[in-house]
Amino acid sequence: MSIRYIAQELYRLEREVEAVRRKLGDASAEVRDELELELRRTTAERDKYRAILESKKDPPPYRRTFR
Repeated sequence: MSIRYIAQELYRLEREVEAVRRKLGDASAEVRDELELELRRTTAERDKYRAILESKKDPPPYRRTFR
């Protein structure tokens, strides 16, 4: 997977998590359980993509100092 695709998926999932959180605030008791399950699933997938993106990034170049 390219970094660009991973970043796009991460952004999409972050928007989806926020949308589910907004729905959860306005939800009735019957729908709340389903939305909480969807929120957990979406959050887990978002965290997975965030970890993949972090692992793909190059470490910052450090200046070497000699003593």
